[in-house]
Amino acid sequence: MTDNRVAPVVNQGGGVRVSDKEPEVTKERALAQGLTADEYEKAVAIAGRPLSWTELGIFAVMWSEHCSYKSSRVHLRKLPTTGENVLQGPGENAGIIDIGEGQAVAFKMESHNHPSFIEPQQGAATGVGGILRDIFTMGARPIASLDSLRFGSVAHPKTRYLVNGVVAGIGGYGNSFGCPTVGGEVSFHPSYDGNILVNAFNLGIVRSDRIFRGRAGGVGNPVIYVGSKTGRDGIHGASMASAEFANDSEEKRPTVQVGDPFTEKLLLEACLELMKGDAIVGIQDMGAAGLTCSTFEMASRAGTGIRLDLDKVPRRETGMTPYELMLSESQERMLMVVEKGREDEVRAIFEKWDLDAEVVGEVTGDGRVVVTFEGATVVDLPARPLAEEAPVYDRPRAESAKPKEGAPLDAASVPVPKDLAATLETLLGSPNLSSRAWVYRQYDQTVRTNTVRTPGAADAAVVRVKGTPKGVALTVDCNDRHCWLDPYRGAQLAVAEAARNLACVGALPIGVTDCLNFGNPERPEVMAQFAEAVEGIADACKILGVPVVSGNVSLYNETNGKAIHPTPTIGMVGLLEDVDATAPAAFTTAGDTIVLLGITKEEIGGSEYLALVHKREAGEPPELDWEREVAVQAAARRAIEAGLVRSAHDCADGGLAVALAECCIAGEAPLGAEIDLNGCGCPEGCEKPIRPDALLFGESASRIILSMAPEDVETVLAIAEEESAPAIVIGRVRGAALAIGIDGEDVLEVPAARLHQAWDRGLEKALGVGREAPRDPASPAAGPGKAGK
Repeated sequence: MTDNRVAPVVNQGGGVRVSDKEPEVTKERALAQGLTADEYEKAVAIAGRPLSWTELGIFAVMWSEHCSYKSSRVHLRKLPTTGENVLQGPGENAGIIDIGEGQAVAFKMESHNHPSFIEPQQGAATGVGGILRDIFTMGARPIASLDSLRFGSVAHPKTRYLVNGVVAGIGGYGNSFGCPTVGGEVSFHPSYDGNILVNAFNLGIVRSDRIFRGRAGGVGNPVIYVGSKTGRDGIHGASMASAEFANDSEEKRPTVQVGDPFTEKLLLEACLELMKGDAIVGIQDMGAAGLTCSTFEMASRAGTGIRLDLDKVPRRETGMTPYELMLSESQERMLMVVEKGREDEVRAIFEKWDLDAEVVGEVTGDGRVVVTFEGATVVDLPARPLAEEAPVYDRPRAESAKPKEGAPLDAASVPVPKDLAATLETLLGSPNLSSRAWVYRQYDQTVRTNTVRTPGAADAAVVRVKGTPKGVALTVDCNDRHCWLDPYRGAQLAVAEAARNLACVGALPIGVTDCLNFGNPERPEVMAQFAEAVEGIADACKILGVPVVSGNVSLYNETNGKAIHPTPTIGMVGLLEDVDATAPAAFTTAGDTIVLLGITKEEIGGSEYLALVHKREAGEPPELDWEREVAVQAAARRAIEAGLVRSAHDCADGGLAVALAECCIAGEAPLGAEIDLNGCGCPEGCEKPIRPDALLFGESASRIILSMAPEDVETVLAIAEEESAPAIVIGRVRGAALAIGIDGEDVLEVPAARLHQAWDRGLEKALGVGREAPRDPASPAAGPGKAGK
């Protein structure tokens, strides 16, 4: 019997090749692919012999930061991941939470940061495509997408080009596929000049008894490749995402995948049709690292092996090598294991949808992934060590994660503006606080007719669960400035605000996914930021009783040694038992009474006001009193569920005055309001006045603005008292202007129409979008065209 196992040729220089067609495998080439010297030695020890070139590539991607989480695993173990309704936690393509009546929600958030900086339209598009596949791989039909986007300064020469490309990529893919983008966030800061963040979230509905997982079960079962053909796009994508940028980032364009949303739609329908039966044993998206990741992970989870014949892999390019076939990240592909004898059934369904379905291997019982090409074995490695036993590092951490700017703020060094009305208009028209309508109008928000609250209409998106009275609310949130000044508190504030956003539409939080975006973990100050942020998320989720069921870690987000702000983005999902019991953010009815839940304190540290008006990023983020936070959220939820609330809006970036202005101008038509605040910021009127700019623009946590009919005020206040939530009547919806007084003395009055004018086009004016399409300053070949809508 012929022994076809890998038999490398050892060259005189010590390098290793399977054949003369492959490069030599040397320690230097291993280092160039991202492995350390110790990791390379460990890889050779696992193989028990010198590595082939393809095996080196496999180790490099499977043990990359992007795939293995080798710098973050020790910290991620702190997160709460289980709960009574958790059907699937971390470790699969998406997390799943039971919502009753035989239904469950599958959801996850992923990053596509590096590709989107290099090629924004395709990078963002394939980020959307990847997260969609993560959801329908589990057997769920995607029904709602969110995105969290971070760009550099609006003054940076590349920002306009990146914004247009990313927005076009998200809209083009999601709209063509047919999944609505129902919410998200967009912000700007110079720390993202060299590394933008594109975090994509998707949620789908799945029957709780029809969940599919990525496992290669059943020795002898066929392994079937379905979807698009394999090309050379995306090779080294996972490795690129595991290294910081330098001045040559533009040269990495070939590593960015190219997506086709129409093919993905066909792939969705074919997979879901096949999933109605019982042919599928296991299924996994070919995402990062392509065939490599799917084969090794599926075999490892099941404790089996896979024999793979690369000659049978559908391809769209000639002359592809085993290395290229295994590492390609071509889009719209799946790998599945089906019951033996059901191959023709699979082929028939995929042929109906005009897609490839080829048997490329079989499940074995030896725990190894063996890959052949042109009759020779090019890979023969154990599955588990590569998929689950990558090196794990508890990297050195700085003593403090806080920068020197995070020290307590000397308030005396910050003068109170003379014109508070002009300050409010400046804030409303700024890039971080103005309307995002230019962005979300490019997205289909209502396809599939599930959307109840569209972008801009409420603090969280709301979609219905068809066939039931239930609704699902979803939001993404993170204040990166707070996280930079104090990673632990900033991460807690992100979790709290996400939950508060859900409370403002009447939803109870049921699950979290996160996208942890940080700089180079090999720098102790970055590792300290990461560790404290994860601890903050863990503590906050434990307090709220909300499990983290999925997520993503994106490290090395820095260029030439300059890291982004720590950005632990929180995606949170909530449940409404009655989808009709919800509330918009904007005031709806003249004459309504306005109630403020929570307490305003003298806190301007880390605020948008301090950064924009005083050009300072300093101080401590707002304090977080968890008892008050939980009480405020509970009071708002109960009042909304009882049908007593006509609008509910969280006070966050920009503070109370900005939130009140948004309530006046974010509806169908601007409405005025007359507001009188206690100078101390609390319901008791304790006669300890705080600065007027802190009262109006400080970002104290745990505050919600409610509006209601006058006859319902006492009932709402009674609910707040029962929940121990501070509450006070601060005014009424009246007139054509926002007029704010403090202890009876007028401090600002601005027509609502003027506030709307400043807010409505602020982002477009800052970016100069909607006219000639921007050109990539680094790419002279980029041509002119039309941008925006």
